[in-house]
Amino acid sequence: MGVSRVFWDTNVFIYFFEAQDKLGPVARALRESMIKRGDQLLTSTMTLGEILVKPRQQGDLALCRKYEEVLKATSVIVPFDVEAARQYSEVRQNRGVKAPDAIQLACAAVAKVDLFITNDNRLHTLHIQGIQFIVPIDRAPL
Repeated sequence: MGVSRVFWDTNVFIYFFEAQDKLGPVARALRESMIKRGDQLLTSTMTLGEILVKPRQQGDLALCRKYEEVLKATSVIVPFDVEAARQYSEVRQNRGVKAPDAIQLACAAVAKVDLFITNDNRLHTLHIQGIQFIVPIDRAPL
């Protein structure tokens, strides 16, 4: 039986959408495996904002709409709400965790995810209550 609740950090979505980096095919294979297993994909409202930055800078509002539609159709988008803010304050006790990473981790923890996938190698050594495992994308179970 596979993992059921999987949170993708922003960078994983960027690899998935742009598919230009060597990790693009890895992100796509990971998503295909998740679909086959029936896993639930989660991310945060911050991810949505982050993936819209580049197309908005380029004036590509159609691509912004496409990214937003895909995220809303395929993912549970976890808000940064009061509960997440409380969890954020807990995560930020580790001053080595940057604020954007702490937001992502807090949203994932509040959602009680089984797996948090990122390409930030600094995060996989953390232990956050509410997240069973934090793994780099190149070591994610396919």
